[in-house]
Amino acid sequence: MITLYGWGPIFGCPSPSPFVMKSEIQLQMLGVDFRRALADLDQVPKHKAPYLMDGDLLVQDSNFIRAHFERKLGRSLNDGLSDAERAAGWALERMAEGHLTDVMAMERWQKDANFFKGPVHFFDAVPEPARAQVVKDVREQFAATKYGSGIGRHSEEERLQLAAWDLEALALHLDTKDFLFGDRPTAADASVTGVLISCATDFFDTPLTGLVHRHANLVDYIGRMKARYFARNLWPMSEPAEA
Repeated sequence: MITLYGWGPIFGCPSPSPFVMKSEIQLQMLGVDFRRALADLDQVPKHKAPYLMDGDLLVQDSNFIRAHFERKLGRSLNDGLSDAERAAGWALERMAEGHLTDVMAMERWQKDANFFKGPVHFFDAVPEPARAQVVKDVREQFAATKYGSGIGRHSEEERLQLAAWDLEALALHLDTKDFLFGDRPTAADASVTGVLISCATDFFDTPLTGLVHRHANLVDYIGRMKARYFARNLWPMSEPAEA
């Protein structure tokens, strides 16, 4: 039995986590038969999702989930790509999962209106007497982490400029292709799609949504990928405890 642990639709997205979306897409690309279950971050050493159980084997992190099944199945999601294309794909993944996910997360977690509309509900299971302090502590830790990494030292305007440059690069690379490297999706498409869906949702009040929608080819690309991989919700109907 293979089980992917994460969370299903919320915030106008197939998952609140671009990394859960990434793994779900990549498992489908690889033809893996798997079930979906809600994550319990206290049950795994890295305290992050997605994670996966393949029988008794725990695999943590979207990159290692992909690598595990590529080894197991003896094929790669990048089969058929040139060396230069594989290198470019990895660079696109790292760009999408770098500035873009950081900017997206800060727009959700550090803007009060967005936080209390969305992420605050990750703490609904915390008993009321302690909930406010837990929320305060987690948000402060989040802000400190982003400040320490460098992205939190920028103004919002500067962060959004970084995101705009990333989105422009993705749009220029995609150009008129259906997928990042031609007429079939590869590993990078899963990563980039999860991030773009997260940035483009109109659930939150953020300029990031408009920055995505400046690029008609990115909007069309999101639509193609969602229709291909998220036509149905197969997740248990419950909200995440934390993302």
